[in-house]
Amino acid sequence: MEKCSVVYSFPIGKLRLTEEAGALTQVSYQFQQSEPEVSQWTPLLKEAVRQLEEYFSGNRKEFQLPLRLNGTEFQKKVWQALLEIPYGETRSYSQIAERIGNSKAVRAVGMANHVNPVMIIVPCHRVIGKNGGLTGYGCGIEIKEALLHLEGCL
Repeated sequence: MEKCSVVYSFPIGKLRLTEEAGALTQVSYQFQQSEPEVSQWTPLLKEAVRQLEEYFSGNRKEFQLPLRLNGTEFQKKVWQALLEIPYGETRSYSQIAERIGNSKAVRAVGMANHVNPVMIIVPCHRVIGKNGGLTGYGCGIEIKEALLHLEGCL
């Protein structure tokens, strides 16, 4: 199966969702409209949109979608640790580094978060600074804050 993607408007803005070979490979913020809004709706993309709509309405705390996370082994370890952060909770970058067995890799954890291909579903927004502050987020701190507020973390 070829790559299929859609751009869909959610309360935080437009997100691009991409499926490849029966797995979700991308959920990313669309800062600019540069491609057609719909290349092809598939059953998986429809289901992903449905689950994200439920999340934004406060009716979904966990996602059940097949994912294919393309990255280095280190990045995949970080993203797996992010998937283990429960809805409504946060972890620090240093806690994630410890969780993956490399307590000195705090900056590398931050970089892995920055290139997370499936935002929200792989909840990189739940990672905050050691002091509890909202640190960088690829889509902007205001989006991170909105997602954490939705989950009751703020």
